[in-house]
Amino acid sequence: MMNVRSQISGTILASEQESKYKKDEKHWLRVDKVEDLVIEGGGVIDGNGDVWWSKSCKVDKSLALTLYKCTSLTVNNLKIQNAQKMHVSFDHCENVRVSKIQVIAPEDSPNTDGIHITHTQNITILDSIIGTGDDCISIVSGSEGVLATSITCGPGHGISIGSLGSKNSEAYVSDVTIDGANLTGTTNGVRIKTWQGGSGNATNIIFRNIIMNNVSNPIIIDQNYCDQEKACKEQDDAVEIINVTYQNITGTSADEEAVIFNCSKSHPCQDIVLKQINLTQVDGGDAKAICKHIELTHIKPVIPRCLENAEHDQLAFGTYSSY
Repeated sequence: MMNVRSQISGTILASEQESKYKKDEKHWLRVDKVEDLVIEGGGVIDGNGDVWWSKSCKVDKSLALTLYKCTSLTVNNLKIQNAQKMHVSFDHCENVRVSKIQVIAPEDSPNTDGIHITHTQNITILDSIIGTGDDCISIVSGSEGVLATSITCGPGHGISIGSLGSKNSEAYVSDVTIDGANLTGTTNGVRIKTWQGGSGNATNIIFRNIIMNNVSNPIIIDQNYCDQEKACKEQDDAVEIINVTYQNITGTSADEEAVIFNCSKSHPCQDIVLKQINLTQVDGGDAKAICKHIELTHIKPVIPRCLENAEHDQLAFGTYSSY
């Protein structure tokens, strides 16, 4: 079968008029159910987002570019900037290759995720630069077989799996590898975030060969994520987090707490490995690790380390092995 090719060599600029979006208020550019599609050309997709960001609480803004139920998809050599909301969304796609993408928006632009992956299998993202007002890459439920390599991230909220399990929902993410990334000035580094009350699991995840430059929360798992003004109800159910490896992660943390494992008391994080970790505060001071309800293995060197051999470790923090 021959490829369907879309060549973007100029600039596609979104309209400033809300009336133009009445037919489909949630999408600006959308491609549905195309097989063997190649989108390339060195051009620019500009969402003209500054018109919409000030209305972020009043208007359900459009996603700039949505690829829906596409198979054998290639996206190469594009610049996507100033999206109304998320820049690029891969939704229910299979066998995707994304390369040499530049995604840019101001640090204060709301909800402007760079690349969003949902219900998508077998996707590779490489050699790309992402700096926005939200996650550089966000991976949510139904996604499997995700590889991101040679990624430059910042500003933004880092590289995230989740959030998962909101509104007591079931969520599954598996076989995710982030291998080779440079994060600068982001509000999180590599993050897994789940809501209380959810179910399912996030499993077989690897973060390795990552450099942090003045990053807040460089390594973080939060099974008590709560992104709302009202305090979240405490619940026993949780999306389980199983078999996560952090390897060769180095650099500087903007905060004293460089490693945070805030796991569920009822469903502790399982089979978590820290290997060859060296994180210090940006001012040169020693960083700390906070580790609650976790089954953790250290493989030296690991700096900072979770507390070990304290009288209360087994109850309050979890179980540890070191090699």
